[in-house]
Amino acid sequence: MQIYKGKIDSDTFKRGFLSGLEVTWQLAKIVVPIYFIVTFLKYTPLMNFITRVFSPVMGIFGLPGRAAIALVLGNLVNLYAAIGAMVSLSLNAREITILGIMLSFCHSLPVETALAKKIGLSAANVVLVRASLSIIAGILFNLVLN
Repeated sequence: MQIYKGKIDSDTFKRGFLSGLEVTWQLAKIVVPIYFIVTFLKYTPLMNFITRVFSPVMGIFGLPGRAAIALVLGNLVNLYAAIGAMVSLSLNAREITILGIMLSFCHSLPVETALAKKIGLSAANVVLVRASLSIIAGILFNLVLN
């Protein structure tokens, strides 16, 4: 924000405020629907099925099976979709930390892999390296945070 002679430039303030509202709207369009969909799933047999199927794999990272929803959404959609899922899944701080670290290495794979391919990187190598780092970090932080 520009300050001129001790006064706030109202034009700058207005542009900043409107930009903030636009970003909030863009994020809400992703986070809120995901939150409601995952909350709804919690009360259906589908959530029990997802939890049962993914519990063995997610257990490697010290996460409940239902956390697979947040991991898949973060990898395929974006981090904001993962955040919406994490909030509705009622995960504890340890679980959120592990998921956050894993997603920091491996998120938005379709978009970011396409960008990496445009600059000449191998798409398969990009996915392999990012997924491997995510898995290794998840295992290590599960051990460290126990």
